[in-house]
Amino acid sequence: MPWLEDLDILIRARYPLLYLVSWEEHRVDTILGELARSHSKALYHWSITRGLRNVGGTRSATVPEETRNPIDALAAIEKLTEPALVVLKDFHPYLEDKGVVRALRELAHFLKSTFTTVLILSPALSIPIELEKEVSVIDVPLPSYNDLLSLLKEIVAVVRKGNKATVELSREHADQLIKAALGLTLSEAENAFAKAIAHDGKLCADDIKRIQDEKRQVIRKSGLLEYYPPEESLGNVGGLQNLKAWLGQRNTAFGERARQFGLPEPRGLLLLGVQGCGKSLTAKAVSAHWSLPLLRLDMGRIFSGLVGSSEENLRKAIRVAESVAPVVLWVDEIEKGLSGVASSGATDSGVTARVFGTLLTWLQEKTAPVFVVATANRIEGLPPELLRKGRFDEIFFIDLPERAERGEIFRIHLQRRKRDPKTYDLEGLAGMTEGFSGAEIEQAVIAGLYEAFAEGVELGQQHLARAIQETFPLSVTLRDEISRSREWAKGRTRPASPGGPPEGLPKPPARGGR
Repeated sequence: MPWLEDLDILIRARYPLLYLVSWEEHRVDTILGELARSHSKALYHWSITRGLRNVGGTRSATVPEETRNPIDALAAIEKLTEPALVVLKDFHPYLEDKGVVRALRELAHFLKSTFTTVLILSPALSIPIELEKEVSVIDVPLPSYNDLLSLLKEIVAVVRKGNKATVELSREHADQLIKAALGLTLSEAENAFAKAIAHDGKLCADDIKRIQDEKRQVIRKSGLLEYYPPEESLGNVGGLQNLKAWLGQRNTAFGERARQFGLPEPRGLLLLGVQGCGKSLTAKAVSAHWSLPLLRLDMGRIFSGLVGSSEENLRKAIRVAESVAPVVLWVDEIEKGLSGVASSGATDSGVTARVFGTLLTWLQEKTAPVFVVATANRIEGLPPELLRKGRFDEIFFIDLPERAERGEIFRIHLQRRKRDPKTYDLEGLAGMTEGFSGAEIEQAVIAGLYEAFAEGVELGQQHLARAIQETFPLSVTLRDEISRSREWAKGRTRPASPGGPPEGLPKPPARGGR
């Protein structure tokens, strides 16, 4: 594991102060215990409830009984006479105390001439400016595929030995079960496997969905990402043939055969265009088309009131996304989260600019198979750096649907509501909805259904026609904005639909009526 190699090197290099970012206290304790033995060092743990304790190695050092106070604990660490690894658990809240910060900084200077290393273990990264040059940060990744495989083997061995349950897993299903658990901590994965066994007394292929449901709950608890099971399909997206063909060419791009052929994993898509024309639906459909889980990143949740926490929130969301890779990461309305980048230094002390910089660096340098689908409605709100080649594989512009596409959208929504499209004049409906978005066509179908239901009759062509006539499309109210977006997209983006822009925008109604 690269992070473990880095940790070992830093300890051997006698770095005095390290910061380990991880939720997995028990797992890290086990790893640090092995490291302490390999380096012939004592191992000490500190917590606010139990103080400083010797938990491994020699017992020659005497530790004062009362060391629960952080400053007392740091003073006791300075008096240790043996080489040691000292783990400070959940120490980050005390770094807001200037006295503790000063004591920790002085301890770091003292330890440079010793063989003792202090490690702060916390699920949150919070480093005061005074310690930025003193501490080295290591992000402890969530368990790998091999870690979860070892755990599953241990559980299977225990289950079979005790005859407490049956195991009905082929090698393929075991592989799928482990992949479903990627992104969970070792403890969460153990609980998920145990819950699956407790459900029906066996571990089998049916438990894959239960593990995925468990992961959905864990991801939602972070408050930064939402988990969507792959449900939508590209068949539910009307038109967009260029975009669909592009996605179809990459159906198997995340497999080993593609790597052997010399192909890198696809990086992502930026979908620009008119509101309600299928950008969000496409993001959901991509994950189902490629049979990958979908995570939605809400940029609004990334920004918080605490200084430094916005950047950490983004890093945390990225770590979770990479841990469950391959995955589709959907960043909806990205322009809203990144608005004001240019004036960030004057308005928010540079927080937005730093978050934007972190996102750009990750988009450019990421190696994990995380396919990013970013959507935006207001093109002028996008920073130009985001549009540079290398951040995304392709930038598509999704315009208002053409006539043929509008007919296909009517067909999709009528079928979805258990109506036979052949009984309606789809060509006529498409002709009546010039300038309508896909979302407005869907709402026209729903409005027609309400009207038919109120009349106690089956949905007819006349109900749909009246609903269309009563709809005032965005292409009228936002006519100038859509025209500017179309002009901007020429030569900068790839059209999602063949044949260029649709026949035009409807004229605004005359004053006094429509």
